[in-house]
Order: sequence, then C-alpha cells, then structure tokens
Amino acid sequence: MFLLDVAKRIGTRPILIATSDVTALFVAENAESLEEQYLIATPPANAVRIFSSKKQTADLCQKLSIPSPETALPTSREDALQFAQTTKFPTIVKGEYGEFLQRRGRSVRVAIVASKKALLDIYDLNAEIGIPRLIFQEYIPGGDDAIWMFNGYFNARSECLFGGTGRKLRQFPAHRGSTSLGICARNDAVETQTMLLMQAVGYRGPVDLGYRFDARDGRYKLLDVNPRIGATFRLFTAQNQLDVARALYLDLTGQTVPSAEVSEGRKWIVESNDLISSWTHFREGQLSLGAWIRSLRGIHEGVWLTTDDLAPVALLPFLLFRKHFGRDKDPVSGKKLKRS
Repeated sequence: MFLLDVAKRIGTRPILIATSDVTALFVAENAESLEEQYLIATPPANAVRIFSSKKQTADLCQKLSIPSPETALPTSREDALQFAQTTKFPTIVKGEYGEFLQRRGRSVRVAIVASKKALLDIYDLNAEIGIPRLIFQEYIPGGDDAIWMFNGYFNARSECLFGGTGRKLRQFPAHRGSTSLGICARNDAVETQTMLLMQAVGYRGPVDLGYRFDARDGRYKLLDVNPRIGATFRLFTAQNQLDVARALYLDLTGQTVPSAEVSEGRKWIVESNDLISSWTHFREGQLSLGAWIRSLRGIHEGVWLTTDDLAPVALLPFLLFRKHFGRDKDPVSGKKLKRS
C-alpha cells in the first residue's frame, strides 16, 4: 500500500498516513504541498532521512549516549576485510536502505553471518551488482523475546500523546523478522531512551522503534526506528481502544487525546506468519507442542481471525503459500529471487 488515505473526511481534507519508510520520506519532503489537500502529522524530513539510514541512526545514538549495537558502513573491500578481521562472529549484515543479496538467488533484509569468508562473499556479491552499501553490525545474543518495541504518537511539540512498550515473543522470519506474536509489557528504560531520541530530532507523528536487550551489559540497544505507523500498532491498544492511529486522528482533528495506558499483558498475533515461525522453532528443537499451545493463551487480537468476520480466514492458505514460496525480482538484473 502506498498511502493509507483515511476515508472519513474532516471538512474537505482527508487524513494521510504513511505506511512505509519510502512513503514517510515522500510525505515529509512534500509536506507543504500535501497539507493543501490532506491533514498530516509528519516528522521533519531530515529526521526521516536519519532514521531511514541504519548508519545515521547509529551515529545519532552515539551522540545522544543511547545504547546501540556497534555498527560499520564499509565503503570498500578493504573496509569489509578489516571489519571481518576484527569482529567476533556471528555478525549481522543489513542493507542500509533495504534488501541485499545473501547469496545468488536469495535476497534478504537481515542476515546472520557466521564466518569471515561468508561476510566477504556477501560484500563482493553485492558490490558486483551495484549494491555495496551494506551495514555490518554487532550480533547481540538472545532469543526472539529479547526484542522490545515502542509504538507511539507525538504531537507538533514532540510530546508523546500516546505510547506503549512491548516485547516480541516470535518473529517472522524466525530470529530476524517482524513481530508474529507480541505482548505488551512495561519497560521504563526503553520508554526513556525513546523520549530522548524523539525530542532530539523534534519528532512529530507516529513512530515504531525496535530494541534488543543485551544480557552481557544489561542495556536495551536501539536496532531501528520506523518513522511512520508500525505494522504492529494494534498490539499497543488501551482498554478504551485508544491506539496510535486513533491518537493521530484525535490530535489532527483538534480533539483531546485522553490519557490511556496500553493493557499490560495484551497479546497480538499475525496468524499466518506465526504458524510458519512456530514451525521453524519446532524443527530447531526450541519449541514443543505444549509450549506452543501455552504461548497462544490470552491472545486479545489477531490480524486475520475474528469471530464477527470469518471471511479473511479463507485467505490464509494463499498467504502461507506466498510467504513460503514467494518470489521477487532483483532490482538490477530483473531476475526472480527467492525471498527468505
């Protein structure tokens, strides 16, 4: 989806909400002209550019003394070689702005690399096709449940009108993807660090942040900032049903955003993704049938299954097939690539 154009019109202007990093930047850079047709809440374009780059985000965290993984942006093979010789494996590889080739025929957003040779092979392969801007990042050990999140909405004065913290229980793809099963849980450290970061850039609008708890030093380290509404925003819902989208709507339409806290222990699931993720954990010996059943207890909301509308469930077989066997095209060669 390019932009979510909220159907309910306020006067003559609908509300416009960016749903991807690309569209968030588009809205921020064209805010002045877009405001003639839409009600929008967008951060400064420079803030979106910073958060769209994992290296610039890491640099800002260092400046503000916000914990983050050690991050490098090699600009040559010599830089990549030096990093490979000094880092501890495994290590993380990411595309600075999107996907990259993990190996021929397979594009990914994140890869866990176990050796110097594998790291250099990835660098060489992507440099060959003209995508050399890779991020090398420190690997922080821990399971999926070491990932913490903050979702919130900030007004024009960078005040958080609504926000909450939570933890991933499982991801899709397993170990390195988006939330497939999450739970709301209070985390003061994550909240404090987020407020500091948002105030520093004069942030406005919805935001979705990811942190990883590092048991080695007891700190929560910022992984990424999505300067837009997050796909997981319905996890963070208060008892009065206030969420990030509703807070945005109330603020932009001049209404009071009521005080509300997310419901502690609230669970949210993407059924199709979590089924595949759970199967991966089961095959790896990390999840038993009993543990899987227990993990599904207390789910408050799903993406596809709801008792008052069963029609979306019919789409699940198609979604499972597409996610497992789906293919995409390489942006340079145009050939189809298998996605993880």
